[in-house]
Amino acid sequence: MAFLDNSGDIILDVVLTDHGRKVMAKGDGSFQITKFAVCDEEIDYSLYNSDHSSGSAYYDLEILQTPVLEAFTNNASSMKTKLASYQDFNLLYLPVLKINENLGNTGRHSTGTFIVAVDRESEGTDNAQTGLAIGVDQSGAHIKGIIFGASFESSQTIRIDQGIDSTQVSPKQTSLMTNLVEDVYMVQIDSRLGSIVDTLGNAIGEDYIDDDSIAYYTIDASTGTVTINNIDDNTSSQTIQGPRGTILEFKIATSLELNTSTFLFTKLGGQTTLPKRSDGTDTNVRFIDSMIKITGMKTGYSIDVPVRFIKTIIT
Repeated sequence: MAFLDNSGDIILDVVLTDHGRKVMAKGDGSFQITKFAVCDEEIDYSLYNSDHSSGSAYYDLEILQTPVLEAFTNNASSMKTKLASYQDFNLLYLPVLKINENLGNTGRHSTGTFIVAVDRESEGTDNAQTGLAIGVDQSGAHIKGIIFGASFESSQTIRIDQGIDSTQVSPKQTSLMTNLVEDVYMVQIDSRLGSIVDTLGNAIGEDYIDDDSIAYYTIDASTGTVTINNIDDNTSSQTIQGPRGTILEFKIATSLELNTSTFLFTKLGGQTTLPKRSDGTDTNVRFIDSMIKITGMKTGYSIDVPVRFIKTIIT
């Protein structure tokens, strides 16, 4: 929904999302609105100008004049940052989510994204095709930033750390995180491309897949992918500088269609070259770029993780 300012009249524009219409269409009484979220996605608060020459009445004028979007039905993109309320008015810091790239088995590829090798030929786990693989170097070692989406033989994962990222607060001040520790996350991924699995490659069941083929996962400690970050020092493995909450760590399993076919690569992606070995030799590959969205269910903070699905071109 959206608030629209129409010449002095405040208008509330409300529409059901595609998923909401699907639930309502069941007609079995299960459609019950029990809560809702609000956001200010279109507002750029950096426009606040405390140095405005005309005085305080104009400090936020540009913000107030920002056009407000009409409500639209795509639930995958309508609200990326939800507003939250806190009862503790003494809060000076709020936790964030950050990609941890400080460990040997975490972090992005040198191209700036997480790469998912979609089949064994691309991984280098098929002995007959390792010469074309982008997942291993000349010595056979796994290359950082490449997730093996077919065999899961690589230890590479995507790790998200939660906590207060400030040097002003010691990581030992864990009491600041008492009511802000994320213990449940929502993860969204294009189901046509892949699915979320734990660090051992075990499947995690999705909640549902919407009409845009986006799969929604609710992930908590029971899945084995969410753990408490008990380290309270500033070792080189940490990416959160202050008090720490939880760690979300997972892998991506590629879809059967990407594994066995080039159809989606032709429709949604393209072709490029990717350096595969320490000597700089390039490999011709097909690719599809996508994003995985991760949201903390307690604070509403979200982060987008860039992912590139790669399939080696075998001639």
